[in-house]
Amino acid sequence: MATVIPPSTAAAPTPPSNPTSTEQKKVDYLDLPCPIPYEEIHREAFMSLKPELFEGMRFDFTKGLNQNFSLSHSVMMGPTEIPSQSSDTIKIPTAHYEFGANFIDPKLMLFGRVMTDGRLNARLKCDLSENLTLKGNAQLTNEPHMSHGMFNFDYKGSDYRTQFQVGNGALFGASYIQSVTPHLSLGGEVFWAGQHRKSGIGYAARYNTDKMVTTAQVASTGMVALGYVQKVSEKVSLASDFMYNYMSRDATASFGYDYILRQCRLRGKIDSNGVVAAFLEERFNMGLNFLLSAEIDHRKKDYKFGFGLTVGE
Repeated sequence: MATVIPPSTAAAPTPPSNPTSTEQKKVDYLDLPCPIPYEEIHREAFMSLKPELFEGMRFDFTKGLNQNFSLSHSVMMGPTEIPSQSSDTIKIPTAHYEFGANFIDPKLMLFGRVMTDGRLNARLKCDLSENLTLKGNAQLTNEPHMSHGMFNFDYKGSDYRTQFQVGNGALFGASYIQSVTPHLSLGGEVFWAGQHRKSGIGYAARYNTDKMVTTAQVASTGMVALGYVQKVSEKVSLASDFMYNYMSRDATASFGYDYILRQCRLRGKIDSNGVVAAFLEERFNMGLNFLLSAEIDHRKKDYKFGFGLTVGE
């Protein structure tokens, strides 16, 4: 007698193992991420290729008076380069002291610096609304026609950013950057310097993922800049850039690295002109950092070494 298998126990068809692996997720172009500001599209490459190099001795001390207000003291001693018509670099020994005051609030930040040579630097950042930010910076000096100031108005949209700049000397500028895909953003800028009767326009593109960032920028002033950053791991990244001026025919390529250890950070680069540089930040204790800076130019026989100490609460 034949055995009848109930329908409930009959073998069902095997479902696909991973239906999403063969179907690409659709991109919602009405919900794209907000890009970074136009002026910061190269910031990952600059972190490795343009550290804050210095020559001589540097000491920085910051004292917090309360939750929002702090004072800073800086001392620097070392040579300063002066312009020369010859190929040899002329340096004169200098030393200066800098006093600073800082106010930091969730919606307002003020920074002021006064130096012994009479220069005064000030910076401002104020959130006028959730999307609109005012930024300002100024430098006042005793030298004629060397003082300057500028204000920036930044507006942050859901998938775009725009900025308007105004400064002394009839300087005006505007920039706009838009996300066109989840990883690609495109932008442009225009500026007018009324004092020098010069104007310009520029374009930029940025493509970023979790592992890499590549950027391209071109301007009517003659500047072409290309950058690439590869994130090898959470602690190691490699960077390269190419700078070209099609008016002066100058070209420079740089390769650098950024290595973050548990208690130190090491950054360095080498460029096509034969200049080698390295910058080390060593954290001895909470609020105590040791700095080492080195830059060697074999072609010009110019060697710059510096060490510093940063103390802050």
